[in-house]
Amino acid sequence: MAQASTERVGGIDVPVTRLGKLFFPDDGITKGDLIRYYRSVATAMIPYLRDRPLVMERYADGITGPGVVQKNVPTYFPAWVSRAEVPKQHGGALCQVVADKPATIVYLANQGCIELHVLLSAVGALDRPDQLIFDLDPPDAAHFGEARRTALDLRELLEGALGLTAYVKTTGGKGLHVHVPLRPADDFDSVRGFAREIADLLVSRSPGRLTTEQRKEDRGQRLYLDLMRNGYAQMAVAPYSVRARPGAPVATPLDWAELDGDLRPGQFTLPTMGDRLARQTRDPWAGMARQRRGLAAPRRRLAALTAG
Repeated sequence: MAQASTERVGGIDVPVTRLGKLFFPDDGITKGDLIRYYRSVATAMIPYLRDRPLVMERYADGITGPGVVQKNVPTYFPAWVSRAEVPKQHGGALCQVVADKPATIVYLANQGCIELHVLLSAVGALDRPDQLIFDLDPPDAAHFGEARRTALDLRELLEGALGLTAYVKTTGGKGLHVHVPLRPADDFDSVRGFAREIADLLVSRSPGRLTTEQRKEDRGQRLYLDLMRNGYAQMAVAPYSVRARPGAPVATPLDWAELDGDLRPGQFTLPTMGDRLARQTRDPWAGMARQRRGLAAPRRRLAALTAG
């Protein structure tokens, strides 16, 4: 039986076990390192988690062992872990974690949860997204510059022409996510349709560089504008989540100015994130919720652009 101890986090005693177990063997990163990382970034993460049902990607034996994507809260989770009921589209419901306090994030790390993913809608309005997301997926890491270029083009369209506000983050993979805060007024089909019109406009301007083709064999070397996360109960990797990949990369909120530098897809990792946060004078996504906009006026502006 594993020797257990506890960590006091926000007035809650959180059990921790097997701290020396290697979770990223090639990088020497242990379960204890993962727990310490999530404790250190919990305050930064909570604003992006506190109202959103969460999906856990768990690796009991680290990234070289089998992983499981878990939505339902296990019965043994303590009562202080907040929960939300998420209705399924075809009947029934899931009971999912809501990480509204640092102790929850630490507890999940101890459960082998390396990756945290959240819904694009909040408790109380689960059928109406308060974020729109564009997943910029280049064919490989060598084409990351194309993701940077496309993100800047997308920002110019969203902010300069449509009157919306855009935020960008690394995914911990080979691409970027561009998030747009919305008022939770439209349903997912409507929001995804709006995103599709934006993507189609970008593709029409650069058909040799960009595509919305879902089949990989039809994309060639073009960057894929993936809109599929804009669906009911779909999810996106949470800001500051570690990814279960060699190097322990982290999905990292960025300042837009960072895209003009020498940004690399795997630049931000579990071992380096502490230094980044220590140097950071402000959260790049600060005030995101205050920038939520409705889509009526942006739709009119987009229609005028496409008609022209």
